[in-house]
Amino acid sequence: VVGAGEAGSMVVREMLRHPEAGLYPVGFLDDDPNKRGQTIAGVRVMGTLEALPQVARALEVEEVLVAIPSAPGSVVRKVVEMSRAAGVRYRILPGIYEILSGRVGISQIREVRLEDLLRREPVRLNLEEIAGYLEGRVVLVTGAGGSIGSELVRQVARFHPEQVVLLGRGENSLFLIEKELEASYPELKYKVAVADVRDRDRLRRVFQLYRPQVVFHAAAHKHVPLMETNPDEAIFNNVRGTQNVVELCLEFRVERLVNISTDKAVNPTSVMGASKRVAEQVVAWGASRAASGQVFVSVRFGNVLGSRGSVVPVFLEQIKRGGPVTVTHPEMRRYFMTIPEAAQLVLQAGGMGENGDVYILDMGEPVRILDLAKDLIRLAGLEPYRDIDIIFTGVRPGEKLFEELLTAEEGAEASCHEKIWVAKKSPLPSEFPHLLEELYRVARLGDDLVLRQVLKRLIPTYQPEGVPATDGSDRV
Repeated sequence: VVGAGEAGSMVVREMLRHPEAGLYPVGFLDDDPNKRGQTIAGVRVMGTLEALPQVARALEVEEVLVAIPSAPGSVVRKVVEMSRAAGVRYRILPGIYEILSGRVGISQIREVRLEDLLRREPVRLNLEEIAGYLEGRVVLVTGAGGSIGSELVRQVARFHPEQVVLLGRGENSLFLIEKELEASYPELKYKVAVADVRDRDRLRRVFQLYRPQVVFHAAAHKHVPLMETNPDEAIFNNVRGTQNVVELCLEFRVERLVNISTDKAVNPTSVMGASKRVAEQVVAWGASRAASGQVFVSVRFGNVLGSRGSVVPVFLEQIKRGGPVTVTHPEMRRYFMTIPEAAQLVLQAGGMGENGDVYILDMGEPVRILDLAKDLIRLAGLEPYRDIDIIFTGVRPGEKLFEELLTAEEGAEASCHEKIWVAKKSPLPSEFPHLLEELYRVARLGDDLVLRQVLKRLIPTYQPEGVPATDGSDRV
């Protein structure tokens, strides 16, 4: 057992209480020199992590268990590499984000996943600040069936809201999260509203019926290549949908609106990114009209690991089929964060409450997609290029090699939380409402080229392919 701390001793005691589980602890490894030679629950600390190969041989170890929920990814990676070299199995106890209750046990032992290798120092949350605006409130989450939306629902449930309203248009994903809530949060009061954020009348009825006080807006189209070929849908869903939510938040005096944005909104090269940048502008426009006591903010972050349709599930499927794993470009890099980590920071940013702000989550260091592919192949017990090939398929329309979390014209300032930055405010275009109407008009006509030109007038830093750079004098 790697880690002779609280989690390690808890799980070893449980192993000894339940011999039928077939797990017999023979020793601990821990890098704390004070623990060396100590006995915990009758099991001895044999040495540091470096001693793993010798200890594994001497004690005829069959499996190594990582029992440090707070361990950064570098430590997990080291254990995995040493275990593989020693020819022993390795499993892990979940990270701190997954263990909401703080209790660990045999039932939670699982295979090592990619997010374990990318683990960072756990984010310390200001729980009072979050509870302050969620406890006893009616909370509406749009896009509640999606990866981020459903995790926001799980995290909000911990803060004793009066009621949670799950709004989304995909009935299957809503059905799944509903079943999960019944099992895991039986005391939570919630309602499910099957609705589309583009349908303003339906949305208004939801606001009228439930009177939400806090709104998390996570409903959006997110796939870059798909939105390049269907730009009108990106506008209707990501921009018009956000405008509907913002206007109803103003009308129904919602206390807090937190809009989920993306690093692709920064100096966008894609319609999806540009549409999310305009959505941020819509929220800022709403913030300028908010009454005192109302707070409308956006939160921007990079890719979340394992979200539906993202790179990790795709790679896993390719590995299962025997390869090849397809990577667009050897230097393609992305910021990654686990879904619970992102959701917790969104809740924290929502509690910081400076009306009109755009918050940026600290995503750590960007990860090379090629390295990520190799990690996943090795975690499957295979060797890249020997068992599973990796091929490069070329950069897709609207994609960048590197994402940025800040626009060059913005810059960022530190906030009161170490993992959250604040983008400096940039002014809205002077004829903003008029440009929005123009955007909707050309989207309805399905004129993709003119649509991109209007987007460029809304966002001067937007760099679409095939649209000439403007000098600001042309009129659409």
